[in-house]
Order: sequence, then structure tokens, then C-alpha cells
Amino acid sequence: MEKRVIRCWDTDNPLYVRYHDEEWGTPVHDNRTLFEFLTLEGFQAGLTWELILKRRTTLRKAFDNFNPDKIARYTDEDVERLMKDPGVIRNRAKILATINNAGRFREVKKEFGSFDALIWKFVRRKTINHALKNFSNMPAESEESRAMSKELKKRGFKFVGPTICYAFMQAVGMVNDHLVNCFRHDQIERLTS
Repeated sequence: MEKRVIRCWDTDNPLYVRYHDEEWGTPVHDNRTLFEFLTLEGFQAGLTWELILKRRTTLRKAFDNFNPDKIARYTDEDVERLMKDPGVIRNRAKILATINNAGRFREVKKEFGSFDALIWKFVRRKTINHALKNFSNMPAESEESRAMSKELKKRGFKFVGPTICYAFMQAVGMVNDHLVNCFRHDQIERLTS
């Protein structure tokens, strides 16, 4: 008899399973990937994460693989191109925020050498393990996400409220919010010890 794999999310949706098993909570230090997750979390506001995962490949293509150097140079024509693309989440405010954030991202890289150097300081460069037993104890935001939000807003970033910042922190492994009975919890714990 095959042993059942225990995951945080009780789903058989292949997009969720792959994302949970391979990405969510894994520490990320690559600047382009950090920008991608910051962008995706901003696009997710008011929508489902399933929709974001379904559109992720299209969003990557439409936004030059989330290359902030290219996106920062987008023009009004690029905004209109994105607004006409049926595979993109056609929210003008979120598209404009992505372009704006690419410029701010580049400024941070210039000042700190990398976005990673700024963003991981909010957790003292070490993953916080919340050792959650169930999702009812999972916070929507934290002291760290509020500090991150405040800093990013001060630097001109958009769609970076404390809840979006917390979801970003979960996605890029700044916090390990896998439930303790989930097979990924211990993997992430070993990876970050």
C-alpha cells in the first residue's frame, strides 16, 4: 500500500500541487525570481492564486520573463499591448504598478547591489519557521511584512501592502508556513537550518 503524501493544501489541482511541492516556501535569492513573485503577488490582490498560476506562463511572456530592466523601459504602447492581451490580467493599475516597481527595483539593486540584500534583511537573512499545526493560526501579515511594506512604499513601490508582502514572504521562503505535518515543512526546515 502506497503511503499518502501529506500536503498543506488538500487539492489535486496539478498547478497547486506542483507549486506547493516545488516552489512555495523555498528560499529564493535570485533577483529576477524575487521580482516575479513580487509582481505575481500584486496581481493576485482580489483574485485567486489559481488564476495567477494559470496565467503565469502568459504573464512571463507578456512581461519579458519579469526582467525588471526591460519592464522599467515600457512605454504607453507597451501598456496598451498588455491591456489588449487576453492572457494577461488586464488591470491597468496593476500593469502600471509593475512598470513602476521595475524602476524602483532597479534603484534598490543600484543602492544595495541586489534586491535580495534589501528584502531578506527583514528576516535577518534567515527563514522564520512558524511551526503551524493548522491554517487557522496562519497570520495574514506580520511585524516583518508591515516593516517591509513601509520600506517598499517609502521607496515608491505600489501594490505592496502588508498582506501582499506577507504572501510574498511565504512564496520566497522568508517564512516557512508549511504545516508541521506537511512533507515540505521538514524539507524546508533542513534547507534553512
